[in-house]
Amino acid sequence: MIKINITKELHGAKGSMILEIDLHIKEGEFIALSGPSGSGKTTLLRILGGLEKAQGDISVANSIWLKGSKTISPQKRGIGFMFQEDALFNNMTLLENLLFANKEIDLAQRLLEITELQELQHSYPKNLSGGQKQRVSLCRALMRQPKILLLDEPLSALDPKMRSKLQKMIVTLHHEFSLTTIMVSHEPSEIYKLATRVIVLSEGKIIQDDSPKEVLLKTTGSQKFSFMGELLELQKVDTIFIAVIAIGQQLVEIVLSKEEVSSLQVGDKVSIATKAFNPTLSKIT
Repeated sequence: MIKINITKELHGAKGSMILEIDLHIKEGEFIALSGPSGSGKTTLLRILGGLEKAQGDISVANSIWLKGSKTISPQKRGIGFMFQEDALFNNMTLLENLLFANKEIDLAQRLLEITELQELQHSYPKNLSGGQKQRVSLCRALMRQPKILLLDEPLSALDPKMRSKLQKMIVTLHHEFSLTTIMVSHEPSEIYKLATRVIVLSEGKIIQDDSPKEVLLKTTGSQKFSFMGELLELQKVDTIFIAVIAIGQQLVEIVLSKEEVSSLQVGDKVSIATKAFNPTLSKIT
């Protein structure tokens, strides 16, 4: 059990705010931290890892990580990190990067097998693709055999095919190594596939804590499904308008009437819902 009760003043584009978190995480959970940029997700991850200071209490099982302002070092927390940047040692081979963290060759070979990197173990980072580097980073994060894995949007720079492949590997490793995983992500499909629980932050506060289905499937009444996206373009064609919407990494077109377009402008965050196969578009306020 991880118990977190912390506060920290943050300074961002919108001025100062207080990160205020009271949260319990069960062993073995896969937590997704979601919410708008600047809401405190990465800061919370870094506080857990001991990379940033905070006031309050953090305990993991019978170990006290933070009490008041007294804290223990990251090295004593038994945590694995994986961030957007791979941060590999370029003068070391793939295998040497792993053994630098832990000399257990059998563990290194098992991780290379799961992540399909065995044939590349003697290659250097400069010769690896982005997806291969991220797999090495994931392996290295697990070489110390942590019980908690922290992921800060580690797959955001990858193409959809490679991202999907690494998502499956992360799930496999989460279960095989009995991890408690906490991941920052803005990608709904990724959250839905990986997480068992979603914590939504806004301006430093938890505004929702539920299952991925409850958080992500925003249906109301007789609507069959609903998606959030960004309005990229409005095109007038004869008497109708065509809206181009970005939903995740996909673009869709929707036909709108003059009345529906009147309250919309390019850049708006919108909700697309279907009802009896008839799509409707509404601005999110």
